[in-house]
Amino acid sequence: MPKPLVAVVGRPNVGKSTFFNRIAGQRIAIVEDTPGVTRDRIYADAEWLGRAFTLIDTGGIDPTSEDVLLSQMRAQARIAIESCDLILFFVDARAGLTADDQEVADLLRKAAKPVLLVVNKADSPNQQDAIYDFYALGLADPIPISSTNMLGLGDLLDEVIKLLPPEEEEEQEEHLVRVAVVGRPNVGKSSLVNRLLGEDRALVSDIPGTTRDAIDAPLEWNGQRYLLIDTAGMRRKRAIEEESIERYSIVRALAAVRRCDVALILIDAEEGVTEQDTKVAGFVCEEGKAAVIVVNKWDLVEKETGTMETYRKEVLESFKFMAYASVVFISALSGQRIHKTLEAAAAAYAQTSKRVTTGVLNDVLADATAALQPPATGGRRLKVYYGTQQGVCPPTFVLFVNDIKLMHFAYERYIENQFRKAFGFEGTPIRLVLRERKKED
Repeated sequence: MPKPLVAVVGRPNVGKSTFFNRIAGQRIAIVEDTPGVTRDRIYADAEWLGRAFTLIDTGGIDPTSEDVLLSQMRAQARIAIESCDLILFFVDARAGLTADDQEVADLLRKAAKPVLLVVNKADSPNQQDAIYDFYALGLADPIPISSTNMLGLGDLLDEVIKLLPPEEEEEQEEHLVRVAVVGRPNVGKSSLVNRLLGEDRALVSDIPGTTRDAIDAPLEWNGQRYLLIDTAGMRRKRAIEEESIERYSIVRALAAVRRCDVALILIDAEEGVTEQDTKVAGFVCEEGKAAVIVVNKWDLVEKETGTMETYRKEVLESFKFMAYASVVFISALSGQRIHKTLEAAAAAYAQTSKRVTTGVLNDVLADATAALQPPATGGRRLKVYYGTQQGVCPPTFVLFVNDIKLMHFAYERYIENQFRKAFGFEGTPIRLVLRERKKED
């Protein structure tokens, strides 16, 4: 299941970013910045009391801006708020209740989303007394914290966990493959979705940024049900204005990757693989999603004998971290080979949801360690006792060893390759989790 989204909202200078940075950078929770496309700290994954969620930093909502910006502010707030499962509404204990706070509260009341009212900078008795003024907002009971001094953060996160949507099991009988179409702007994502659907469901334009929302569209083809998710183009951070609506479109695109089963990563055949393409693919890989690399606009490339195979090798060379992915060549404009994308997506989903019995897994593991002896460091040699599959999507295996520190990256990659050789797993990343088994065990 995708992680719940928790948005941090409020007017400027109330300490939203300080709070976000504390959660993202301190060990009050098990936290890492999301790798891949957005290293601009829009996102941070967190875990508290065993429950994982994703924190979103939204930037300040300033109702006192000139009229044009005020309407843009409302649009930004709507997009950020609609995308999340829970809102943390930040106010400033030192400044007290302001008209801008009232304005933001009015926006949140219309959202029909759970809200926690967070009174930041409450680190002295005088500021504690000011907390009572915020009851006038008519929202939840104020929760006093100090992000700077790390006061009350645990109590706040306790309340966050209580209001997150309940964890649910996947409905296995549904057999619905969720396919996110991702990539840079103007590589043909919406054109591909429209071709597959046979209708102009998504707006198509040469202007980058036309698609702002992640658009879901059901499709059935060859007896398999799909949910196509068209996403906004992922541009580099410096190409996006800090306060633009597109900033929140990227949030939605990344959220779409997190809830998909398979990602179709589109690249432009004429332009080839760019740095931003590799960042998009990196995010898909690090989220553990199965992937298909789709080379669009193939009809515009001059061809001769072996052109496709040469291009395929060049693409996989650029995506070395995703060498397991299949590469499909299409033209969304003409419809050439577009259904190959669905075939590849279905095959990748079958691989990422594959399970291997423990007995067969350990036979392969024993053969692998016998063929290539585990590494030794400081006179001690790594011992791999046995393994078991922990989960799917992506396939995740737990390896029990004598000492985690003795496992070298190259040997871990060797074991992964042996698993791929034996079981396939084309189109999906594999996760290996190491655990120490002590002598007394």
